[in-house]
Amino acid sequence: MTSRRDFLGIAAAGSALAAGGVIASRPGFAAPGTGTQSGAGERSQHYVPPIKFGLGGVPLGNEFEVITDEEAYKTLDAAWSAGVRYYDVSPWYGLGLAERRFGYFLHNKNRDEYILSSKVGKLLKASRQNDAKSKFPFSPSPNNVVFDYTADGVRRSVEDSLQRLGVSNLDIVFVHDISADNKLLPTPWQQQFAIALKGAFPALARMKEEGIIKGWGIGVNTPEPILRVMQEADPDVCLLASQYSLIEHANALNNVFPVARQRNVKFVIGSSLNAGFISGSPRYNYGKTSWDIPPKYIEKRARLRAVAAQYGADLRTAAQRFSAAPDVAAALIVGARSEEQVLANITSMQATIPPEFWGELKRQKLIEQNAPTPS
Repeated sequence: MTSRRDFLGIAAAGSALAAGGVIASRPGFAAPGTGTQSGAGERSQHYVPPIKFGLGGVPLGNEFEVITDEEAYKTLDAAWSAGVRYYDVSPWYGLGLAERRFGYFLHNKNRDEYILSSKVGKLLKASRQNDAKSKFPFSPSPNNVVFDYTADGVRRSVEDSLQRLGVSNLDIVFVHDISADNKLLPTPWQQQFAIALKGAFPALARMKEEGIIKGWGIGVNTPEPILRVMQEADPDVCLLASQYSLIEHANALNNVFPVARQRNVKFVIGSSLNAGFISGSPRYNYGKTSWDIPPKYIEKRARLRAVAAQYGADLRTAAQRFSAAPDVAAALIVGARSEEQVLANITSMQATIPPEFWGELKRQKLIEQNAPTPS
């Protein structure tokens, strides 16, 4: 239970972040940009979320453990009270559970006061003979999932999400998990990408033109699909998940970010804590084998902890600030299962890390020499 003093602390943290432009900005307006030339010769003005910090929806979809509705709503209330005004969900998170929970909380809020992103590519279909437990054992969802990256599938997915959320519109739509690490795809990811190239991507571009959404991109855990979509289509902003953290970031930094700058594409950065691994959770990223952590990552976390202890730095804070530092990072989304985690994540975004800490990480080659660090 969060006390009145705790909530006052949350509110104070939110006020400080608002003053710094991290969580409070005027939603609904694209940041100035030049647009890019698409492969089809079309030119668009790219939408960039105007809020730099958001709440991710994975934990409240019961990805890792059972979280009750009451606990979920307290978490959402703590985030809102602290000034968080960007929320990211997906039909995939708990097979509808996260969208229902976020929607129950948000649908009575002023829709102009917050940014909302969700995802497409996975249609949910309720069935008595569902296999939801095989994918989300902690979720009570009655749904099966059907992968559909066609134009019709994308429109249906957006309509379904709006129903579950109880809101009139989405700000950003990410085409979800069209990537080699998604072992549930019915055919190889390249074939699904080809479907999206003719279906999902043009459909979302039309929805943007029609004013149904403000921006679109893809949300994946591997770099290849992001590189392809930037080169073959005209996305606004992509969700770069599990690719830019203190543990792993070289590929994104040296191969993905340069192309993004050329194409004027920004990123929402996800999994800055590698699904909680950096802050101490017994898993690395997501999936059924997330408990099987490569020894090199455990060793690197230990070395990071040692440097953090040497300079009196909080490693969770350092991880979040590091992931938010690149010029191509428009926003950072971090999941939370409780009021306490929300407060810790928000506090991390305003805490100071000694400059010497970053210098030591580079000296020990724990981060890339050209990696941007917070000032």
